[in-house]
Amino acid sequence: MALVNPHGGGPLKPLLLEGEALAKEQQRAASLPRVAVSSREKGDIIMLGLGGFTPLDGFMSHADWEGVCDGMKTASGLFWPIPITLSTDEGTADGIKTGSDIALADPDNGEILATMTVTEKYRIDKAHECATVFKTTDMEHPGVKMVMEQGDVNLAGPVKVLSQGGFPEKYGELFMSPRQTRALFESLGWSKVAAFQTRNPMHRSHEYLAKVAIETCDGVLIHSLLGNLKPGDIPAEVRAKAINSLVDNYFVKNTIVQAGYPLDMRYAGPREALLHAVFRQNYGCSHLIVGRDHAGVGDYYGPFDAHHIFDEIPKGALETEALKIDWTFWCYKCGGMASARTCPHEPEDRLLLSGTKLRKALSEGDDVPAEFSRPEVLAILREYYDNLTDKVEVKLSGHSAR
Repeated sequence: MALVNPHGGGPLKPLLLEGEALAKEQQRAASLPRVAVSSREKGDIIMLGLGGFTPLDGFMSHADWEGVCDGMKTASGLFWPIPITLSTDEGTADGIKTGSDIALADPDNGEILATMTVTEKYRIDKAHECATVFKTTDMEHPGVKMVMEQGDVNLAGPVKVLSQGGFPEKYGELFMSPRQTRALFESLGWSKVAAFQTRNPMHRSHEYLAKVAIETCDGVLIHSLLGNLKPGDIPAEVRAKAINSLVDNYFVKNTIVQAGYPLDMRYAGPREALLHAVFRQNYGCSHLIVGRDHAGVGDYYGPFDAHHIFDEIPKGALETEALKIDWTFWCYKCGGMASARTCPHEPEDRLLLSGTKLRKALSEGDDVPAEFSRPEVLAILREYYDNLTDKVEVKLSGHSAR
């Protein structure tokens, strides 16, 4: 059997230039007007470059934006759950003519990430985007805040990607393109691959989800988010080290591939679960593990809204399927990990596991039950938190000395 097709049914469409074409476009880009992008937009540009957003060729038009918000499809009819847009302020937009080319610059260091031919300038109803994508307009929601604070004018058009934004240098082999993961899956003889989405180190519940998937699939891609996180989240390099220790000690060899991708979290809950499925299809995954509160934040979504949305989209919209798994926990009476579908016992017999609980316990120096996380993982995470505490204390003492 072959791997799933890239989204849209055609070949992968990476927009990152190479060789002579890259050198020529870099030279041309140096003379173009520059527009600084946001962190979220930077991640989208790099994803376009990798082919992770196949078959998109750039940032969406007003018709695409409207179609995606209201019906989860672009103007051409392509299934797509979240708008991929670029915005700027009114003053900058006034200086850009439709049909002209601009250079898109990294928000941190000014490096030119891409060039773009501006085909359209348009305004959007930001509250409408938030209400349709996030199901709320509450400014306490981080995704809503991101949209409401973005520029007032959207720029649409195709892009030529010139850089990977420092991700390969920072993350090394962890940073993989869809072409690379597909080649690796094929070398392992995999065709049925489940993706496991994570922005946390893996505790026992995550381990259980991955092992359930391995029972029915050839292997699992543990796919870590490498873009911006919420304050207090654990950095990707620490997560990767902890996950490697878990994989080395508790999984059968050649059943797990660990990789990372460059996006920021949008915290769009059910819609983001669909976006995760779209680009995992491009990475070669036939299934996406969808557990409790996938890509959620706070209490904005029901715990299994991300399960239900896969039943609501048109048949054939995606090749990648949701592998839906119920609430998981450690059951003291069962003597192991279980789910609401397999455990008959009472809530007081269960230890509910979450990344938030784990981070809180570690940051406060509390004991973590053995049922919560593997000792090898805890050792790595405790070292990180101990060093973090030391750095904070040194910084504070240095400041007070001045």
